[in-house]
Amino acid sequence: MLDPRLLEILCCPAERDGVACHGDLEERSEGLRCKACGLLYPIVDGIPVMLPEEAKQVEA
Repeated sequence: MLDPRLLEILCCPAERDGVACHGDLEERSEGLRCKACGLLYPIVDGIPVMLPEEAKQVEA
C-alpha cells in the first residue's frame, strides 16, 4: 500500500488531444488507476511507474 500522502499529491500525467488529464488516482491491487481517463499505472517494487506509455486502459 502506498503512503496516503503520496497518493494525495500524484495525478495522472496522460495527455489526450493536447489536453492534460491530471485526474485523481485510486490504488488498486494491480496499480494506480486514473478516475478520469481509466489508465492504470503499474507499481513496481513499491514505486508507481507514472509513464503514460507504460499504462494500460482499464474499465472502472
